[in-house]
Amino acid sequence: MEHIERAVEVAVPVEMAYHHWNRFEAFPSFMAGIESVRWLDDSRLHWVARIGEQRREWVTQITDMVPQQRIAWQSEGGEEHAGLVTFQPLGPNRTRVVVQLMYEPEGLVETIGDMLGVVGRRVETDLLCFKDFVEGRAREI
Repeated sequence: MEHIERAVEVAVPVEMAYHHWNRFEAFPSFMAGIESVRWLDDSRLHWVARIGEQRREWVTQITDMVPQQRIAWQSEGGEEHAGLVTFQPLGPNRTRVVVQLMYEPEGLVETIGDMLGVVGRRVETDLLCFKDFVEGRAREI
């Protein structure tokens, strides 16, 4: 299983960073390839993404959620992946967001992409897009 860890500092309070990350339905606004995310029940989410030319769907289970601190998830069936995002206050208007992603590449294309660091770069880019997204929301307020 592969492991990726990336972080970004955002110029918003920890409560705001957590709140906007916890709005999973908004993920298409800052995550490339994500077409939709919707709640199935109190702890399960249905995801739809376009990865290259392929459309993929999967379900994740929220396994741990501590407000203003962390959210952990695990996939159900299909592609095997899990993750954890933590929110570390660095001051009244600054938060470090750390994403840890564990996944099993499937097939030759994903294995080669993994060896080339494609997933790690995607996580970095998505975190920078989240930074722009959440800091833009703070400016609106």
